[in-house]
Amino acid sequence: MNKYDNYIETEISWLKKIPSHWTTFRFIDNVNLRHGFQFRDYDFTDSGLKVIKISQLSPDGYLDLSDCSFISLDRLSSFRSILIKEGDILMALTGGTIGKIIRVGEVNEPLLQNYRVGNFFPKPTQLNKIFTYYLLASQITEEQINYLLNRNGQPNIGKESFKNMFFPQPPMEEQTAIANYLDTKTQAIDKKVSLLEKKIGYYQELRKSLINETVTKGLDKNVKLKDSGIDWIGKIPAHWEVKRIKDIFSTLAGGTPSTQNQEYWIGNIPWIPSGKVQNNDVLIESVEEYISDLALRESSTKIAKKNSVLIALTGATCSNIGYLTFDTTINQSIVALYPQKRNQTLSRFYFYFLMSAKEKIRTYMTGGAQGGINQEDVRFLDIVYPSKEEQEEIVKFLDAKLDTIAKIITNIQAQITTLKELRKTLINDVVTGKIKVSHE
Repeated sequence: MNKYDNYIETEISWLKKIPSHWTTFRFIDNVNLRHGFQFRDYDFTDSGLKVIKISQLSPDGYLDLSDCSFISLDRLSSFRSILIKEGDILMALTGGTIGKIIRVGEVNEPLLQNYRVGNFFPKPTQLNKIFTYYLLASQITEEQINYLLNRNGQPNIGKESFKNMFFPQPPMEEQTAIANYLDTKTQAIDKKVSLLEKKIGYYQELRKSLINETVTKGLDKNVKLKDSGIDWIGKIPAHWEVKRIKDIFSTLAGGTPSTQNQEYWIGNIPWIPSGKVQNNDVLIESVEEYISDLALRESSTKIAKKNSVLIALTGATCSNIGYLTFDTTINQSIVALYPQKRNQTLSRFYFYFLMSAKEKIRTYMTGGAQGGINQEDVRFLDIVYPSKEEQEEIVKFLDAKLDTIAKIITNIQAQITTLKELRKTLINDVVTGKIKVSHE
């Protein structure tokens, strides 16, 4: 890629050099930052005007309107000054995603800006709006925000923060050329990423359907089937049985040692919460907390044995399934299943079966999104029961097939990561003048 003929050094540590015909500017001299309105809980209604909070700013650069809060429609006239329009530049000004930025696409309804979402308005005589978006999406913005956060120790930014931020400023016609160039290049990259993400979705669905089909129908495509008598299971091989979890598994739930006693949390016994149950193998490398023998003796936590099947009972991971690859203690939000007769039951087969039963397990949830499942409901869940030999054959088949799918997905994810890094680097190199964009 071409470079400019001449560069000059700047006094800005994170900018260093810029093309000799460019200048630099203090952000607030050329851009106005508008905060939204600080809505309170009592403002919100069940429907009406959508309020754009930080959670609506998607990491992929668009407005996600799927889970908005609302205020009453009849209050629109009071909030016209914070209406969001097509082309607006929005940034998260607080929280774990601080600095996350999007450019608003087509707007077909009134959208109101919440307080901790920033909206940026460049002076049209000084800055091209799309160029301004790319400046804010660049690494030089990220570096300056991180510097301020580390210096001030506050997890938020606002108008005062931008007083000490400096950026490069090419001539206006060059800004326009850069904006058009980056639009073309980033859209091409985004299209590739979107196609790759669809591929991942396809392989994830393939994985799910492969598990569902195999654990309920077996490997013999010509086998005679019978009605299982269970709606959500459907037909199964005629020689299989239907049992309940309690018939073939022992179950136990754990507990959490008191965090007030430091002696409980200095030891070498692994302890995992339900967040570690993520529909795959639970590996010892994922353990972040260890407890002592004293904690094991004096608290309600229990040791789940290696090769147990884990089910998350509460919260965001409720109904998630895990296959335990080591002995560990567990918290009260996990139930562990261990075969009563290991010579007749293979835990890993039921790890796969319960993966196919996740939607059924979720029907036992009470208490809304942060509710949970009763351990007794799990014990009475209907399950299929092939012979131990068939269980082993099915596990061998699924392990191999799913390993292949996992490798494909990992490869695609690596491609996506590379493309996103390329996008990020390209934006930064172009807006800082490392790469020349012709405007002729």
